[in-house]
Amino acid sequence: MTTDTDILIAGGGLNGPALALALARGGLNVTVVDSRPAPARAEAGFDGRAYALALASQRLLSVIGVWPRIAAHQPILKIKASDGVAGQGASPLFLGFDSAELEEGPMGFMVEDRHLYAAFLSAMAEEPRITLLSGETVIAQETGEQRAAVTLASGSQLTGRLLAGCDGRQSGTAQRAGIRRTGRGYSQTALVTAIRHEKPHEGIAHQFFMPAGPLAILPLAGGFHSSIVWSEHDSTAQAIQALDDAAYLATLRPRFGDFLGGIALAGARFTYPLTLTLATSYIAPRMALVGDAAHGVHPIAGQGLNLGLRDVAALAEVVIEAYRRGEDPGSLTTLEQYQRWRRFDSTTLALGMDLVNRLFSNGNPALRLARDLGLGAVNALPGLRRGFMRQAAGLTGELPRLLAGQPI
Repeated sequence: MTTDTDILIAGGGLNGPALALALARGGLNVTVVDSRPAPARAEAGFDGRAYALALASQRLLSVIGVWPRIAAHQPILKIKASDGVAGQGASPLFLGFDSAELEEGPMGFMVEDRHLYAAFLSAMAEEPRITLLSGETVIAQETGEQRAAVTLASGSQLTGRLLAGCDGRQSGTAQRAGIRRTGRGYSQTALVTAIRHEKPHEGIAHQFFMPAGPLAILPLAGGFHSSIVWSEHDSTAQAIQALDDAAYLATLRPRFGDFLGGIALAGARFTYPLTLTLATSYIAPRMALVGDAAHGVHPIAGQGLNLGLRDVAALAEVVIEAYRRGEDPGSLTTLEQYQRWRRFDSTTLALGMDLVNRLFSNGNPALRLARDLGLGAVNALPGLRRGFMRQAAGLTGELPRLLAGQPI
């Protein structure tokens, strides 16, 4: 059986649904192929996995009808970045961002994965132009002059004017199109969990740079829970993950400190290998890559999903505008506009995060002094600090309309 649609999306994580909703609101019919069963993800309980959504990303979610459906979120009111060593505390020189310095409001919001995906699922279910195929996998694809076609593991075939690969760092869409990747491993693994603490976090996100890798402490809704993204050398991380909960917590405590009082584990424990991986092209005939399929970055600044949503906003805009002009939304001319818009920005940000990780993930005393002085200097310059804040909030550069909070 062959089914035809306007746009095919491989991957139903978060970028795929966001792109589907944006395109559907522009009048296009969209089919999303998600290898995971939707009910299992939508009914997941608290596990601490969460995303730091920049203000621009929140605006996009508002326009496509997702933000009002999110059950709970936590504004990021302040960010504090400091250097230090586990057990010795943070350097007195640090970089602090305060949302009060931005006219637009909070720099961003923390949202749990379970709430964000459930909101996407609800919004897609109410959009008649979207067909969601859960538990299905794309096993083959081909492109012609007018259409792209994919074959599913079930034997069904789908065709559309454009295939968008939103299927992650190991993107089958990219591989089948012959797109290569460049990058490197960091020899670091992220340990991810959630903790409960005695004192309220007051909406402050902390980034603590240690020689083995950064520790991010990210505030969650309710005031007394935080999400932890803790980077260590691969072998150390594997040994820590193998510990029981009590020993795991004992290892975390000297790195975490006591500024939030006593702490306890409150969520499941996960590990993720950290790599930098960039696709050599974001497009091919009748195909575009979005999010991690195009660029997998270090989580040091929590920008992975935000980069993906920037891709979503740019691709949706060029595709919808071409469609409304009566042009081919999947033509190479249309897709080249998307690549020009996004590739330089995402590559620059990815390499910038790579440089920060190289600079901070070492114990060289001279470099540590230079880092501390640099953080302190930026903190003392309001204009420069405010510029960094606006960049973190996603408010700089040539913004697609969705990121400015405007419908296409």
